[in-house]
Amino acid sequence: MQFNIKISNLKTIDELEGSWTNEDLIALLKVFGYAEAEQVNASELREYLFMAIADYEPYEAAALLLEYRLSEELEEGQIHNISHEMEREKVAENYSDITMHKALFEVNQLLYKAYNGTFPLTKATVITFEMQDSENTEITKDLVIQALSKGLSPSNLIHRLFDEQLEGKIAFPEAEGIVWELQEKGNSQYVLTTSEKWIGKEDFIEVAFDAEVIPFEEETEED
Repeated sequence: MQFNIKISNLKTIDELEGSWTNEDLIALLKVFGYAEAEQVNASELREYLFMAIADYEPYEAAALLLEYRLSEELEEGQIHNISHEMEREKVAENYSDITMHKALFEVNQLLYKAYNGTFPLTKATVITFEMQDSENTEITKDLVIQALSKGLSPSNLIHRLFDEQLEGKIAFPEAEGIVWELQEKGNSQYVLTTSEKWIGKEDFIEVAFDAEVIPFEEETEED
């Protein structure tokens, strides 16, 4: 498959819009002991939550947020360990299960603001790009990462960790966790959001390039 890629905008953000709904904020206020949460004006929910969080020890607050967001994915012992680690390092980026990076980022963004920078500032990258081909190919997360990788520095982490996946030699399920959001805007325009760990603005060595992508094809047994 041959794609033509044009990057039109790259930006770094420290918060994902819509990560926490008003319903989430009200529920979390109750988790942090504020029983009158439903009486708080919607525009003040975040500030009330930050104050409620700050009344707890950082590791306690981290554990409560992790339990709220990831109780179905993490066991109690994992929550305990991660909550103690979150102050010391960028757990949202280093945690081995890629599928949870986005949720850990979202938890970290609340902790960072509630404790006025005590927690590490993790960031995300938003990439706006055009991805054209002549075959009307269905654009999937793995194809996008394979294509964008052609414009990335060889030292980029995706190149270093997923070389065989990028070459189509093995399946690339990790792309689902690397790409936090992929929006199709029409006319071959897309917006991709990912962790700055995976792709930073400085990682692109080209912003307009052709990308030959070899999709992984599972071998089938012949009768």
